[in-house]
Amino acid sequence: MLIGALEYHDRTKHSPRSVREGSSRLNFDNKPTPYKEYLDLPTVAMADRIRPPQQPALSAIAEPTPNGDPRRPRDVDLETLTTLCYYAAGITKEIDLRDRSVPFRAAATTGALYHVDLYAVCTDLDGLEAGVYHFDPRTLSLDVLRTGDYRSVLAAATNREAVATAALSIVTTSTWWRNAWKYADRTFRHAFWDSGTTLANLLATAHALEYRAEIVTGFADDPVVDLLGVDPEREAPLEVVPIGTNPGRAAEFDAPEVEPIHPDTAPLSPNERTFPLIHEAWRAGILEDGAAAQSWRTGASTAAPTVGTRNGGDGERISLEPVDDETASSRPLHETIRRRGSCREYARDPVSFRKLSTVLDRAVCGVPMDVRYEDERSESSKKRAGGTGVERSESPDNANGETVSERRHASHEDERSESSETRRSSREDHPPLSFVDPYLIVNGVDGLESGAYHYHPGDGELERLLSGEFREEAAHLALDQRLGGDAAACLYFLSDLEEVVDAYGDRGYRVAQLEAAVTAGRLYLGTYAHRTLGGTGLTFYDDLVTDFFAPRSEGQTPMFLYTIGRPA
Repeated sequence: MLIGALEYHDRTKHSPRSVREGSSRLNFDNKPTPYKEYLDLPTVAMADRIRPPQQPALSAIAEPTPNGDPRRPRDVDLETLTTLCYYAAGITKEIDLRDRSVPFRAAATTGALYHVDLYAVCTDLDGLEAGVYHFDPRTLSLDVLRTGDYRSVLAAATNREAVATAALSIVTTSTWWRNAWKYADRTFRHAFWDSGTTLANLLATAHALEYRAEIVTGFADDPVVDLLGVDPEREAPLEVVPIGTNPGRAAEFDAPEVEPIHPDTAPLSPNERTFPLIHEAWRAGILEDGAAAQSWRTGASTAAPTVGTRNGGDGERISLEPVDDETASSRPLHETIRRRGSCREYARDPVSFRKLSTVLDRAVCGVPMDVRYEDERSESSKKRAGGTGVERSESPDNANGETVSERRHASHEDERSESSETRRSSREDHPPLSFVDPYLIVNGVDGLESGAYHYHPGDGELERLLSGEFREEAAHLALDQRLGGDAAACLYFLSDLEEVVDAYGDRGYRVAQLEAAVTAGRLYLGTYAHRTLGGTGLTFYDDLVTDFFAPRSEGQTPMFLYTIGRPA
C-alpha cells in the first residue's frame, strides 16, 4: 500500500534528534552528475543569440495572473525557447572554488545538485521543427526525443485549454537520485522546492518577454511519463507550463497512441541508489486521465479562496512601505538572474523596512497556477487590462536597430505608473496566496520592531505576534545554522496540510509545496534586484517552527524557509 502525503511529510520531518542520529558522511566518489546525458540521440543547437529580458526584475515577478497584458504575442520561436531555458535552468556563471571552476545555474537548488530538468513539447516554431526535446544546459542544445507535434498528448493529459492553444509547453521533471545522494527521502519535498525556484525564473522571463505563462499542476501523469520516455522510479514529471497562446494552431484533445521510447542515458554515478519512499509519495498523488485532472482541479478550487491558511487576529498591524514602481530598483531581470546567489554569510547590519517591504510586496503577489480561482482571476485581469483577446506582436524594426526587447522595455516604462494600482486591485479581488501563510522572524530591520509576525499580503500588513530579538531562536530553528540567526529576517511559509489534502487529495501536497517555493524563487529575484541585499533558503526543524509561531500556527507545518539580509 502506498504511503500518503501526510505520512510522507511526517516521516521526513527534521528534528534535532533526527539530524543528530541520521547524519552520515557523503560518498563523493559516488556523487551523481548534475546533468542528464543521452548517449545516442540527435541534438539541435539552440539559438545563437539569447534575448535578455529587459523588464525590471521587480516588475517581472509581480505578475499574479497568467494573462497580464492581453496584447502579448501569440507565437514563440527558437530564440524565445533558448531564452526561457537559459534564464530558468541554464549555466549563468562559473565560480572558482579552490582548484576548480564550478558552474552555477540560473535558479537556486538544494545543495547545488540540479536534479530538475526541462523538456520542450512544441509545434513547428520559427527555427525549430515540431517535436519533444530535452534541454541540455551544458551545451545549450536540445536532445531530440521525438519528431512531430505531440502537443495533443499534453492537451489530453491536462484537459486544459491553455495547454492546447500554446505552441510550446515546458515540462519539468526531477531525477530523484541526483538529489537523494545527499538528502535521501526528503528529495520529494525538494522536487517542488527546486522546480518552484526554477519556475519562478521561467514565469518571470516569459512575462518579461510578454508571453502568457502559467503553471499546470493537474495532469494525467503516466501519459506524460510515456511521452518523455522516463522511468518514474528514477525520474518523474512535476509540472507543465504552457507558453504563449495561439488558438488558430490549437492541438486536439484526443491524443494519439504514443510509441514507447527508452533512450539510453549515461550512468549518473558508479552506484545509483533507489529510495522507494520517494516514488511511493509521487505515485500516491497521480491522476489517471484528463477528466480526472479537470475534476481534481475544479472540484475543490471553488470551495474557498484559501485552504490551509489562518485568519488574522487582534495583533498590532504594521503596514508595509514599499516604494512605487518609478522609485523601485530598475535592475533588469536578466542582470538580476545572473547576479543571484545564495548568501553564505550575513553581516548583522540592518536592512531598511522600505526595501524589505518592496521585496515582499512584489514577490508575494500570487502564483499563476491552475488551482487558484483561475477562471475568475483571468476574467478580472482581462477587465482591468481593457481587452479580451491577444493580439499578434509587431515585427522587429531592423531599420533603426531597435530590438523587440528594447521596445517592450520602453513600453513597460510607460506603464509603470499603472502597475501598483493593478496589483492592489488584484489583491482586493483574490488572496495572493491560496495554500500557505507567510510568517516572519525579524531581527535586523530599520523601522520595524524585532519580533515575530504573520504577514497578510492581501492587506499589505504585518501582524505582530511576539516582540523582542530572536536571533538565537532563529538560528536554532534553521537547523542550528548561523545564517538563520544573522539574517535580518527569516520568512517561513506554513500550511495546514490536513486541510489541503482533505480538499485536494495527496496531489494537494505538491501544490502547497510549490506555491511556497515559487514565491520563494520570486523572493530571491526581488532580493537580488537590490545591490545591498542577499538571500538564501535554509532547512528547518519542522515541528519547532510550528511551536514557535503558535498558537496562530497550530495545525500548520512549514513548507519553505527563505532568509534575507545584508551580505557580509
